[in-house]
Amino acid sequence: MSSGHPALGRRTRAVTAAAVLTVAASTTAAAGHAEAYAGPAPLPALSSATLDARYQATGTEIAQAWATARRVRDHDRARALSAFLAPGRRFLAFDARGRGLAVEVLGDLASADRIAVVVPGADTALTNFDSPKFVGGGSRALYRQARADAPAARIAVVAWLGYRTPRTLSPQVLTGGRAAAGARALGRFLTGVHRVNGRARIALLCHSYGSVVCGKAAGGLDAAPVDDIALFGSPGVTAHRASDLGTSARVWAGRSTGDWMQYVPKVSFAGIGFGADPVSPGFGARRFDAGSGPHSAYLKPGTVALRNLALIALGRDAEVTR
Repeated sequence: MSSGHPALGRRTRAVTAAAVLTVAASTTAAAGHAEAYAGPAPLPALSSATLDARYQATGTEIAQAWATARRVRDHDRARALSAFLAPGRRFLAFDARGRGLAVEVLGDLASADRIAVVVPGADTALTNFDSPKFVGGGSRALYRQARADAPAARIAVVAWLGYRTPRTLSPQVLTGGRAAAGARALGRFLTGVHRVNGRARIALLCHSYGSVVCGKAAGGLDAAPVDDIALFGSPGVTAHRASDLGTSARVWAGRSTGDWMQYVPKVSFAGIGFGADPVSPGFGARRFDAGSGPHSAYLKPGTVALRNLALIALGRDAEVTR
């Protein structure tokens, strides 16, 4: 039986597809296993006075987790954490439990004039953190691009795996629960960043499900001077219009022509889905050219998307190609 109303019919098909995905994900989920990794020790509140102590304490946590990974023969985790321990890398937060959390800083957070925080989407974990397709590798590409575009600029980039990302094939990716928790964590982190450096202007660069996190966080970021929020590869941000996000920041949106996200229905019904498409003209965001790459390549070196996101991070909005 079909609905006689086109919009209702589209909504029904979207919800049906979401339900099928949920069932498939639930029936194919792997069984859990005993947690081998200890939780992190309490850290001092982030501020200019505690910054170096945070870096040192987090480095110790990573080293301990690396030792555990070797002991329990968690080879993928051991390889990833060995790379985290390379000289010069600095992390503000880390948790080895589950698929993990990590917040890495590139550049000098305390003296930066511009700070870009990259918020990742689904499937991001410690074991793929450094991949060019994920937040650590992508953030390094962004930092290099920004430095190439503006060698004299004082910019820091934060790879913020600060929330438990959902898996693409899971019920959680269809709802806003993980995003709501992520938004609260992001707000707390940005408040700490502002205590470290009260002069810097901040850009949030939010990919895929990370754009849902940023959309939920946007209205509560008055404690930190966020100038720009860029949403790319987004499934929706639970708002009808950019003005509904409750922020004075410039809101940008981009989607590459090769991104499969364009085929995902932008609806919200019974708690499933995220509503309006940020790249739609009616949403009211500043649309930037994101090129033609796939969903995981927005921060790939040499791409139009990376170039424009670096310009947004630098605050050079007049140079962003639209």
